Amino acid sequence: MTEQTDGPAATMLELANVTMQFGGVVALREVNLAIREGEIFALIRPNGAGKTTVFNVVTGVYRPTSGSVSFGGHRIDGEKRFRVTKGGIARTFQNIRLFHNMSALENVMVGVDAHHRTGAFGAAFGMPWHFREEKHGRNRAMELLEFVGIAARAHDTAKNLPYGDQRRLEIARALATGPQLLLLDEPAAGMNPAEKQSLQELIRQIRDLGRTVLLIEHDMGLVMHISDRIAVLDFGGLIAEGTPREVQNNPKVIEAYLGAEADAS
Repeated sequence: MTEQTDGPAATMLELANVTMQFGGVVALREVNLAIREGEIFALIRPNGAGKTTVFNVVTGVYRPTSGSVSFGGHRIDGEKRFRVTKGGIARTFQNIRLFHNMSALENVMVGVDAHHRTGAFGAAFGMPWHFREEKHGRNRAMELLEFVGIAARAHDTAKNLPYGDQRRLEIARALATGPQLLLLDEPAAGMNPAEKQSLQELIRQIRDLGRTVLLIEHDMGLVMHISDRIAVLDFGGLIAEGTPREVQNNPKVIEAYLGAEADAS
């Protein structure tokens, strides 16, 4: 578990009274969250959907039914997804979404291209700046593959990579967009213990680069060891927030995970 020794950092992402309703189903109910710059913040929930809904609201997939989402002090709820990405937020997915027939290197270059200025015109007519950007994109993609530990697989087709390497590739592609805030959706899903340990180290390294990490994860061991702060959702509402120790000892969290009769037993 990491400990923060300095005073509170500035708020990077803020959800204010966010409600997300699908017909008669309320996935989020007046959720308030404030993620600080430079921290690893985990979002957990003992039941059903809801956590990924937060990611979808933040990244522009859904517009909240009510409430607001602010990033760097500016409201982003209702923004188009590409604008959210350009603004400094990137994400991975619970179900890996790679370009399976492209190489690992090409997958990451797609992320780098999000900030390139060259369009179809520059590519079609072989403009000098297009070649400069392409070279930069290739070099940057290789740096990121090295960073996540799969540079040796750069030219392998994504679909042929081992499962753990596919997870790392998706993280590299997200980092290629140059985010200030990285959203990781169940990054340890399907990993063995050794891969999970390596993933913990990678997430810390990402934070050490100056990135802020918002994490959804079912693996409580990983969450408790790596998070600076944790928020707990239950039936769409926020029931607890604090350090790992505070959350572990919160009666509402214990009841939500173990059942109301756990204390009596």
